[in-house]
Amino acid sequence: MAKGGSGLSRPAGGGRRPGAVNTAFVLDMQRKLHRWSTAKADRVFADLFNIVCDRRTLDEAWRRLARNRGSQTPGTDGVTRKRVEERPGGAAGFLEDIREELRGGIYRPEPVRQRLIPKPGRPEKMRPLGIPTLKDRLVQMALKLVLEPIFEADFYPTSYGFRPGRSTHDALGAIQRRMHPTAHGPSLYRYVIEGDIKGCFDAIDHHVLMNRVRKRIGDRKILRIVRAFLTAGIMVEGTVRHPVTGTPQGGIISPLLANIYLTAIDERYGRWSLRPRERPQNAADRRHYDRQRGKPTFYMVRYADDFVVCADGTREEAEAEKQALAAFLKEELCMELSLEKTKITAVEEGFDFLGYNVVQTKARRTGRLVGNLFIPKSKLKDLRRKIKVKVRGMPTGRPLAYLLGSLNPIITGWRNYYRYATHATRDFNNLDWWMWGRVWRWLRKKHKGRKLHELRRRFTDPAKSNWRWAENGVSIRTFLEGGSFRYPYRGIRIPNGWNEPSEQFRKGNVHFWSSINTLAKL
Repeated sequence: MAKGGSGLSRPAGGGRRPGAVNTAFVLDMQRKLHRWSTAKADRVFADLFNIVCDRRTLDEAWRRLARNRGSQTPGTDGVTRKRVEERPGGAAGFLEDIREELRGGIYRPEPVRQRLIPKPGRPEKMRPLGIPTLKDRLVQMALKLVLEPIFEADFYPTSYGFRPGRSTHDALGAIQRRMHPTAHGPSLYRYVIEGDIKGCFDAIDHHVLMNRVRKRIGDRKILRIVRAFLTAGIMVEGTVRHPVTGTPQGGIISPLLANIYLTAIDERYGRWSLRPRERPQNAADRRHYDRQRGKPTFYMVRYADDFVVCADGTREEAEAEKQALAAFLKEELCMELSLEKTKITAVEEGFDFLGYNVVQTKARRTGRLVGNLFIPKSKLKDLRRKIKVKVRGMPTGRPLAYLLGSLNPIITGWRNYYRYATHATRDFNNLDWWMWGRVWRWLRKKHKGRKLHELRRRFTDPAKSNWRWAENGVSIRTFLEGGSFRYPYRGIRIPNGWNEPSEQFRKGNVHFWSSINTLAKL
């Protein structure tokens, strides 16, 4: 974007609600920034501060922040969304004060409040979570609205974490695709390097990160604010310390900054995977060129700081790549690869990634080697433990409907995430019977001396099932009722809301998009 003006058109109100006008302005702005960034890879955007300070950008940032449950979590200043709305002037006055601070150059981020939360699947281990103040979260959201479309154009198609339109299942689908046979025969990838970086978010070097940000952002005011967020203090037990590395986990802009930093890993494997703005055939040609000369090729899939590298060479070549990757991380990113946790696994043995167990097995009908996703036994065990603790800890004085209401979100969330696994219905059926028994034991404890048929007559809904616990219109959900599905592989050109092709383009270029998905299999 050239200096001296944003170049963005301001949409007329046209009788629309203010919220709709703000959303339209922000979306139009994001699409233009993304289009300009995609068109020119070396373009430096020098006039972004006025867009961040625009009332419509701040209004949209507040709208997105307010609908988040975390807006009721206070930072070090104790301010929550409810307190802002109850103060004189309400949210409008709050936004105007922030805007004046930004435009006057007196805005300074407050220290974040550190809170320790258990790691998923490992409740005995804790990870620090930094909670910024509500004002800082609002400014971070406004920055994210402006910066994300610019850097999204530079992110690699093999990166999936914390990016609009992408999910963990897309990352799993990409890995599964590498293990499927192609038109030329079985998959050539025989080993997988499971990447593990020691304290990734705490080890991000501020100097290296800011250098990568400056490649795209030339607005000094924006750079100053980003730098201020990185160096903002962390309040731990009443004491403020100032970090020299890392981005606080919990900040709205932290995932974007981490992706900017970790894109260096994607660039390292860009020879064998698709780069931004290039045809899929180019990456396939480079892989074919190296294979013809007996060189190993690697294909990396990354979700934030979790990544796996598929290798089509020997175990010795995979081991050499592991050592080379460790040296690269240390020299380029000032990070340390955990050599103990970074394992090299044969694809037929399987490995865990993003909560699934990925294994190459023989297809039942064809006998060909294909990639499959299974629910790990450890995840089934963790779920049973979590439900057991919740049911045992529920006082018998509570009604059954209260217990069922607390279990239903767990069942629904777990079912929706793992319904794409192979043999998911088998595991879901076993969980349903186990769940039924846990609730029955709780009811037997609550109503001592009652027989099973009495409890079933009183606490089931005959209209749904005589074996489904229910009370006062609240019935327990089951794992099996959601069924299982095959996750639709969406290829490498995944829409993010700013790059969606027009209807005319989709109708006139069906062959183009089908060829992209075909080449992605190579």
